[in-house]
Amino acid sequence: MNGCTLTVSGSTNINRFTCEVTENAAPDTINHFNYDAVKKYYPISGSLSIDVTGFNCHNPMMTSDLRKTLKYKEYPKLKIRFISLSHLPDIRKPKDKISGQVDIELSGVIKRVEVEYDFQNVRTNEIKVVGTKQILFSDFNLTPPRKLGGMIKTNNELIITFNLKLKSI
Repeated sequence: MNGCTLTVSGSTNINRFTCEVTENAAPDTINHFNYDAVKKYYPISGSLSIDVTGFNCHNPMMTSDLRKTLKYKEYPKLKIRFISLSHLPDIRKPKDKISGQVDIELSGVIKRVEVEYDFQNVRTNEIKVVGTKQILFSDFNLTPPRKLGGMIKTNNELIITFNLKLKSI
């Protein structure tokens, strides 16, 4: 639904930064399937496809550096594919915690990761989902940006947070 965001937070040897995409990705449907007793999870399908040029770090130089580091000309999209959930959220509760696997595709590299989610019932049939995961530039064969002859170095760690609004249909 409208109102979804993706935030990437990190740090340099000097300060912290936050870059966000507030443009909505194309709507998608997340489907869930019956519990897989062998693998002990609920398979799901659905994805987000986000324009890398949509990142805004609130500093033109930092925004440009992030886009270049992510190779936006070769790989214009960041993709998140939902794979599974540990359990289905209890929609009768106002809040629930859950985990699941996603594939993150960034700069041509796909990495499967476990994500922790916070679910919150907002209205009837409407759920807010916040997922957070720490990744490394090096997980995607990327070198963190450096400036001023290497005097300013971006650390390898990034925290990705996505805020999704879902509607039950």
